[in-house]
Amino acid sequence: MTVPLKHSDSITVDVALGERAYDIVIGRGVLASLGQRVAALRPGVRTAIVTDRTVAKHWLAPAEASLAAAGIPATAVVVDEGEGSKSYAGLEKVSEALIAAKIERNDLVIALGGGVVGDLAGFAAAILRRGVDFVQVPTSLLAQVDSSVGGKTGINSPQGKNLLGAFHQPVLVIADTAALDTLSPRQFRAGYAEVAKYGLLGDAAFFSWLESNHADLFKGGAAREHAIATSCRAKAAIVARDERETGDRALLNLGHTFGHALEAATGFSDRLFHGEGVAVGMVLAAQFSAELGMLPESDVARIIHHLAQVGLPTHLQDIAGFAQEGLGDADALLARMAQDKKVKRGKLTFILMEAIGRAVIANDVDPARVRDFLQVRLARRS
Repeated sequence: MTVPLKHSDSITVDVALGERAYDIVIGRGVLASLGQRVAALRPGVRTAIVTDRTVAKHWLAPAEASLAAAGIPATAVVVDEGEGSKSYAGLEKVSEALIAAKIERNDLVIALGGGVVGDLAGFAAAILRRGVDFVQVPTSLLAQVDSSVGGKTGINSPQGKNLLGAFHQPVLVIADTAALDTLSPRQFRAGYAEVAKYGLLGDAAFFSWLESNHADLFKGGAAREHAIATSCRAKAAIVARDERETGDRALLNLGHTFGHALEAATGFSDRLFHGEGVAVGMVLAAQFSAELGMLPESDVARIIHHLAQVGLPTHLQDIAGFAQEGLGDADALLARMAQDKKVKRGKLTFILMEAIGRAVIANDVDPARVRDFLQVRLARRS
């Protein structure tokens, strides 16, 4: 692995999509450059900042000040925090506010917040006047390493996660690592699951580096920027190869088929944050891979040890309210998976593992085998 950069160094990662290429700017304090960068991209533009109530307390005023210093008018649209805003009602609220603010096709929507805000604001931008450009300003670790990059936007249906949405690439991503200082420890840990995912799916050396350096990352040392940049480079490379998830991009869903089903079963509530669902899902994917003879048990144990070491849930029984109906039922979870976006003609697709650092796409997985596997895991802790 390369040596982590100093805090004073901002890092720029290019997402190579031809005419729609854009930069991810990573570093402490880079939010101050938002206005200057937006003015360079879109002279004379007007903006609307979509954010949530919690993020607004810390970062709305600095974002507005940066835009104002560059002579860019901004309207704020504030939603409630949490997955509840990624709904039909949340989309209506944001869309109507953008129309009322007279945001036109040549203007910009700015998503200031975590994954929920980014997905919601990005989807609203995608459908407003049949498409308005937007900028991602992710303020959570999960959003900085994953959801702000790649153009996936959307909302949840009561029947499943992210079932309504559009591919709509941002024109710029500003990832200010200072914003992570205001996250709760639980929120930061949940985001870390997505960082670990990049090592597990395609970079064994990065996973080993995380095992040795995660403490500095959690403390806010230089390892933090390094891990975010490494994650963004990994995702940018995959997105450049497969923007609309017709092939390799599905690998980014490691842990998500199980994880999304668990999120739906817990009502998209604070009982299970997205990253926590991904952590449990990655363990289940590893265990299922081992059961199929694809992955050594020693790798499964290593994955569980690392995720548990940083405080993430690793077993179904770690989820709050585990015994409640719909979570402890293998058939109910399998029914949730049948609504997953990766299902093709009713056949399940899973991202499984052959080794740490080597994930594979497994098409047409036998549902009966998955059901039997879940029943065993639901009945025990390890």
